[in-house]
Amino acid sequence: METQNLNLYHIFYTVARCGNISSAAKELYISQPAISKAVSKLEGNLHTILFVRNSRGVRLTPEGEILYTQLETAFHAIRAGEEQLKHNEELGVGELSIGVSTTLCKYVLLPYLQRFMQENPYVKVSISCQSTYETVAALESGAVDIGLVGEPERLNNLRFFALQEIGDIFVTTEKYRELLRTRLHLNGKPDRREASELLSHATLLLLHKDNITRQYVDKYLILQSIQAKQQIEVSSMDLLIEFAKIGLGAACVIESFVEKELAVGTLIRFPMPAPIPSRKIGFAFKAKANPTVPMRKLMELSGVIPDSDRETRS
Repeated sequence: METQNLNLYHIFYTVARCGNISSAAKELYISQPAISKAVSKLEGNLHTILFVRNSRGVRLTPEGEILYTQLETAFHAIRAGEEQLKHNEELGVGELSIGVSTTLCKYVLLPYLQRFMQENPYVKVSISCQSTYETVAALESGAVDIGLVGEPERLNNLRFFALQEIGDIFVTTEKYRELLRTRLHLNGKPDRREASELLSHATLLLLHKDNITRQYVDKYLILQSIQAKQQIEVSSMDLLIEFAKIGLGAACVIESFVEKELAVGTLIRFPMPAPIPSRKIGFAFKAKANPTVPMRKLMELSGVIPDSDRETRS
């Protein structure tokens, strides 16, 4: 149906409901001649007479009654749809699909998600736990609405909003470090050279090679000219932390995720020749997509303001 025809039907419906053209003109804020012209055009399109004029205004013909009855149902459905949308908006009804790694879900997303669900109980949330690369692919294909990811080197068709900076460190047990130093006959004051030697001879506990964190760490090791003699690869940072606790080697983990272990001495920092440069994690979504209400609410809870809202508030 063309927009022009829909406008004609709306005018006809209003005239039939009001019972005269003058009342309809006031309600629609258009002139009486314009209404008469619109009714005549609709009658011409339908090849039938819809109104009969009388002293009180207009009266529907039998054909007009049929059309009015159908339009009343249609416009009632439109009003009901508008009211439902308004009701949903007031309640915060909606859906939100999130892509996030298991590690970022546990250590970063959960606190925000808990508050989000308390404040938006009618939003249906689905979470896909997967690697950053899988989340980026899911965002580009539209399989998820928003992702919590490490900042990609190339955004391509995505928009990225930084949430926080994170730092990577190597951790182990004090016993493992001292056994390694003894085996390597390192008894002097720890320095850059000793740190490089320790890392080169340690069993490095790392995430799988398809993980963005692993690739970031690999670049660091190459820049430091460190070639580990032995590595153990695992699928999650939680496993890295647990393996480090039992002295299997030196695990590369995100520093803020092992604060408690470092504080009580369960884990210690493994010597490093230089700090690993910090990196950013944040929310990402398709560049051409406008953030939905649930997406905006989740980002705002975490302190991130989408561009559209930032412009409004500036």
